[in-house]
Amino acid sequence: MKSKIILLVEDNPDDELLTIRAFRNNNIQNEVIVAHDGQEALDYFFNKTGPENPLPAVVLLDLKLPKVNGLEVLQRLRNDKRTSLQPVVILTSSKEEQDIINGYRLGANSYIRKPVDFSHFMDAVNQLGIYWLILNELPAPQLEQ
Repeated sequence: MKSKIILLVEDNPDDELLTIRAFRNNNIQNEVIVAHDGQEALDYFFNKTGPENPLPAVVLLDLKLPKVNGLEVLQRLRNDKRTSLQPVVILTSSKEEQDIINGYRLGANSYIRKPVDFSHFMDAVNQLGIYWLILNELPAPQLEQ
């Protein structure tokens, strides 16, 4: 069976390394593909010049991104038939109530604030992995009609 892919959309190199380290420390060996800004994330899903990339099991999406912000990425995913059901977890340091509201209004599956303390971050990533990679059932990919 092919390993489920995780798409991490994160522009901060320290947070990227911390997240990948937390996955490895929790024995989550799934392939992690990193998009360093919102445009890279959109290119992963909507690349018109090459083969279609496989849909990830989950997208971990930061909000404060260069080029295209996380909420716009989420909106574009929800507006396309192929990605409208794509599980998206907002994983951000933002504590702004409006970000939470906007994230859920645009169809986020979950909103998680990055814990500052590493051990709490490790626990959060472990729970993320268990739920989204093991327990969650994904629908079959939606095809254009």
